[in-house]
Amino acid sequence: MRNLPVKWGLSLPNRGALFGLTDVNELIQTALMAEQSGVFESVWFGDSLIHKPRLESIVMLSALATHTRKVRLGTICMASFPVRHPVLLGIQWATLDQLSQGRSLLGVCIGGGHEGELRAFGIKKEERVGRMREGIELLRKIWGDQEFTHQGKYYTLDNYHIVPKPVQKPPPIWIAVSPEREQVGDKIVDQAMRRVGLLADGYITMGVTAEELGKRLRVIEQTASEIGKDLSNFEIAIHGMVNINDDRQSAYQQSKDYFNHYYGPTYPPESLIKVWLAHGTTPVLRFTANDQPGQVKRFIDEVLPLLRLK
Repeated sequence: MRNLPVKWGLSLPNRGALFGLTDVNELIQTALMAEQSGVFESVWFGDSLIHKPRLESIVMLSALATHTRKVRLGTICMASFPVRHPVLLGIQWATLDQLSQGRSLLGVCIGGGHEGELRAFGIKKEERVGRMREGIELLRKIWGDQEFTHQGKYYTLDNYHIVPKPVQKPPPIWIAVSPEREQVGDKIVDQAMRRVGLLADGYITMGVTAEELGKRLRVIEQTASEIGKDLSNFEIAIHGMVNINDDRQSAYQQSKDYFNHYYGPTYPPESLIKVWLAHGTTPVLRFTANDQPGQVKRFIDEVLPLLRLK
C-alpha cells in the first residue's frame, strides 16, 4: 500500500451533548474552528441509536454541511448500519452529499449487537455481518445512475431507480472494525480484514500497535490483489483519544471521567487506554475533555508545531 500524506481528522462527541460534556452550539463552533485552522481535513461524529444514544449522526453532519465549506464529513462508526434500511439510508446520505457538495464519508460497522436495539428494529444479532455486506452492495446500486434489481437475503428491489443521487460517484464507504487478536484469535481478525479488502474504500481502526496494523494491512492488500481491486485511493484512519493538559496525571484522570460518562465505567480497559489515549494516514482525534474548543486550540497552537510528520 502506498505511502499517504497525513491528514488530521476531528471526532466530535455528539453523545456527550446528552449529559453535559458539550452542546449543539459548541459542537458546530468546534467544527468551524477545525476547518478555519487549516489543520483538520475532516470532521466526524459517532453513531448509535438506542444502545448508546446521542444526537443523530446524519442530522448533525447535515448541520455541519451548512456551516462548513471544505472539511470532509463522516461517521467514525455507524453502529446502527445493520438496522437502517439501505433505501432510506441511501436517500438520506445522497442528500447529505448534496448539502456538503460531495464531502460525505460513510464509515460503517456491524455495531455492538445490543439486544434491545436489535429487537426494536426486528434484527437478529447473527445477521449483522450479512446485513452490512448486503447493505454496502445495495447502497452502491442505489447511488448508481442505472435502474437496478437487487435480490438478496435481506432486501429485494425489482427495477428501481432511486433519487436523489449523491454528488460523489459514489460516496466512499469505509469499514470500522478493530477486533482484539488476543481475545478473538487470528482467524476472526483475518476474516474482518478480508471484508475490508473486499468491500471498503477505506479502513478505520482504534488504537493498535504498529506491528498489529501491519498484519491487518497485509490481509487487506492480499484480498484486494486476489480480486483485482485497485487500492490507489484506499485510505486508513486511526481513531485516537487525546487529552492535552500541563499535568500528565490530570490529563489521565480527566480522560477516565470522560470515558466513564461516554462509554460506561468498564470501557475502555486499561490495556486499550495505553495504546488508544494519545497509525494510519488519517489520525482522527477525539479530545477527552469537556472544553472541546479549548482542546482543539491547544492542539493547533501547542502540539502540532512539535510534531514531525513525513
